Amino acid sequence: MRIPVPDEILPAADLGRVHCVGIGGAGISAIARIMAARGIAVTGSDDHDTPFLPALRELGVTCHLGYDAAHVGDADTLVVTTAARDDNPEVLEAQRLGLRILPRSAGLASVMTGSRVLAVAGTHGKTTTTGLLTSALLAAGADPSYAVGGVLTATGRNADAGTDDLFVAEADESDGAFLHYRPHAAIVTNVEADHLDNWGTEEAYHRAFEEFVDTIDPCGFVVCVVDDPGAAGLARTARAQGLDVVTVGESADADLRIHDLALDGATSTCRISRGGADLGELRLRIPGRHYVLDAVAALALGLQLGFPFDALAEGLAGFTGTGRRMELKGEAAGVRVYDSYAHHPVEIRGDLEAARALAGEGRVVAAFQPHLVSRTRIFGEAMGVALGAADEVVVLDVYVAREDPDPEVTGLLVARAVPLPPEHVTYVDGLGAAAQVLAERSRPGDLVITLGAGDITGVGPLVLDLLLPGGA
Repeated sequence: MRIPVPDEILPAADLGRVHCVGIGGAGISAIARIMAARGIAVTGSDDHDTPFLPALRELGVTCHLGYDAAHVGDADTLVVTTAARDDNPEVLEAQRLGLRILPRSAGLASVMTGSRVLAVAGTHGKTTTTGLLTSALLAAGADPSYAVGGVLTATGRNADAGTDDLFVAEADESDGAFLHYRPHAAIVTNVEADHLDNWGTEEAYHRAFEEFVDTIDPCGFVVCVVDDPGAAGLARTARAQGLDVVTVGESADADLRIHDLALDGATSTCRISRGGADLGELRLRIPGRHYVLDAVAALALGLQLGFPFDALAEGLAGFTGTGRRMELKGEAAGVRVYDSYAHHPVEIRGDLEAARALAGEGRVVAAFQPHLVSRTRIFGEAMGVALGAADEVVVLDVYVAREDPDPEVTGLLVARAVPLPPEHVTYVDGLGAAAQVLAERSRPGDLVITLGAGDITGVGPLVLDLLLPGGA
């Protein structure tokens, strides 16, 4: 459902009683949590229970399961998820009553009013980088508000209302939300075409990031990871417009440069220099080169704000991840099981590279659930090619989410493109079948990883149960 962003976005304190449609999602639940922490009366509904709801209920937020017009109650404002259907009864009731209706982007902008917003944008890595930046600032003595698209392992929450004027926000480009935040500073991790169901063309997608840079405070700055061609081009555009730009990466011309990168299983180390001067060592407890780039981008933003290297580096070193980003679900029968939100070919490739490092001498056994019909139509073949980095691959059907099914666009598009012998690629129907195949194909020393933005996250625990002695 597309809800227009109002010309004037009121501060959250002026919204009256707020009802959140889709409160179980990462984005809406973060908004609700911050509002509730600030004393705003909040209720919400979702069509199913999610891991975000128990923490909201602990704050006194009423969270209904299922959508019903009666749930709107005496609300003054609705904040609505982009995943809501056009016939959602709560939205229809709010329209009938003439209530204020805000899309998720405006809801987040409302709670950020009056803060120095630090926005994290990019095609890939937003959630991890937002978590890294939050952890670094907390270690450096700041107390920012934050809204992340996943649960921070360190805090057990995806959002908090801090006491200082900083607000760290994951800035989602999928529906143009990031064009409404007016940040003081921003990170752009990379720019590579995605969400073409909304943007239409690759050119339009790139233009959206140029518009995003235009929204940054002229007295602020942007951090760009210049190892990525899209972000490097954006850095050049931003500098030409007179904006202060800090570049990071392994590239020789990066302002904050990575040296001596070493990836060793679940850890990564490197040294950081600025202008030829060595700043020190960075140690991370997350695997993979792409996560190192995310961490250095967070470091650069913290340094630009005036926080000391050692304190920021300590916060980054203590970061152990966010939910669904190379998240260890457990180990059974000598098999480790991880879960990842990766749903784009580049993300799949990066997480399988990290999985390979983690697996050591073991094999990588991957299951992938394509997300969205439109994305699978465009990137299905590339998804399959990226999955070829695993030793065994299980592919599920498309998780349609907010779209309608298309019999011409199924997980078979992905499975048929995997460049492995046919006996190492299995197409299955359903989460239970996927778990069964993963358990059968894995052996001691292997690493199982589930990939996708849909409900495949529930497969990992099923695999662990099957691997246990006497597992069903």
